[in-house]
Amino acid sequence: MSSSIRITKPYEVVERALELSTADGCVVIADEGSSANLRWAGNALTTNGVTRGRTLTVIATVDGKEGTASGVVSRSAVTADDLEPLVRAAEAAARGAGPAEDAQQLVTGIPASPHFTDAPAETSSAVFADFAPALGEAFARAREGGRELYGFANHELVSTYVGTSTGLRLRHDQPNGTLEVNAKSPDRQRSAWAGRSTRDFKDVDPTVLDAELAVRLGWAERKIDLPAGRYETLLPPTAVADLLIYQMWSAAARDAVEGRTVFSKPGGGTRLGEKLSGLPLSLRSDPNAPGLESAPFVIAHSSGDDASVFDNGLPVPATEWIADGHLNRLSTTRHTAGLTGMQLSPGFGNLILDAGGEKSLEEMVAATERGLLLTCLWYIREVDPATLLLTGLTRDGVYLVENGQVVGEVNNFRFNESPVDLLSRASEAGRTEKTLPREWSDWFTRAAMPALRIPDFNMSSVSKGV
Repeated sequence: MSSSIRITKPYEVVERALELSTADGCVVIADEGSSANLRWAGNALTTNGVTRGRTLTVIATVDGKEGTASGVVSRSAVTADDLEPLVRAAEAAARGAGPAEDAQQLVTGIPASPHFTDAPAETSSAVFADFAPALGEAFARAREGGRELYGFANHELVSTYVGTSTGLRLRHDQPNGTLEVNAKSPDRQRSAWAGRSTRDFKDVDPTVLDAELAVRLGWAERKIDLPAGRYETLLPPTAVADLLIYQMWSAAARDAVEGRTVFSKPGGGTRLGEKLSGLPLSLRSDPNAPGLESAPFVIAHSSGDDASVFDNGLPVPATEWIADGHLNRLSTTRHTAGLTGMQLSPGFGNLILDAGGEKSLEEMVAATERGLLLTCLWYIREVDPATLLLTGLTRDGVYLVENGQVVGEVNNFRFNESPVDLLSRASEAGRTEKTLPREWSDWFTRAAMPALRIPDFNMSSVSKGV
């Protein structure tokens, strides 16, 4: 072995950790990541850089008279000298813990990934080879138009290697790119935002975003004050994504069975099979969805009601969470599937909402007699888990639509809404398109959503200074 893990291949680290293990079972996860980024302000690049790093997670399982216990230890920047102490720390944690409630036999029988022994995939500044010149063109157009662009582009590539004492040798390479751009008027009184998610920066054009933002800054030249209240509201795909991602984070089967979530049925049981929307909504996850590809097997660094370290390597199938408007699945591990009697439905790496709509957001605006058009939501927080009531703020542009035309920008609002309630009240869904959730983009970026028309979105109070 080399004197430093950082210059050895990740699969070798996984194999060595498994060799060192004296536990009854062992799972080793090596996450090898690299990232490249660009940042800009006032129509000029400010910084750029490339980073690399590795995190190693060791999960030890120990069989005892009362059951199987697990111990999990994760560390970054681990050297070869640190490897054995890391394995021993995981084993000590397992031996000092009580039986794990989610204990299962470690997964077996999954064919090895064909490139398990290859070097990790890496990103570099070359990912911006076509994007950077287009960004320069966007800067020039913005200067000519009297606006300033601020923002960043970030690309990450993480190669995850999973090895187990039961023979699993799996690997997944996950690219993840985000682009966020703010346009501001020179006096800083007007601001607009646009964002995109991408796997490789070949399908995003900053000049297109600049043109979109120029239109929005133009809308904002006229200011209109509106009071709090319920308004017909067009939620763009990014806002729909932020709300439904939170809904899925609250969709664990066990929590529902125990009466703790919006998916619990009053008096006992769950709302599985219940109609949630009058629209023919399909909410699904699919590891092989084009442009939204995610890990086809479970990668669990810790256990919870929606994940189990014992399930590492378990295949993740395509799953329809809502089918034709009806609640179809809740998320389960092998343990919680057994507890609840529900189908095994491991977590999700992407989220796609489709209702068969064909209209663009612009066409939905044109069909609006009077209503609000949002840009995005932020600072979303849970108020009541029993109804999944969320609160948050609008940001970077709320626009008034009258007779199919945007007539000006209105003040920001605080909202109080449940995404489950919104689905039940939605009167129209537009065309599904790939989108970047703004609030949750640090944790979840692979989403495709339509715009939704809500007849009575609850703007609970006016938000000043946002």
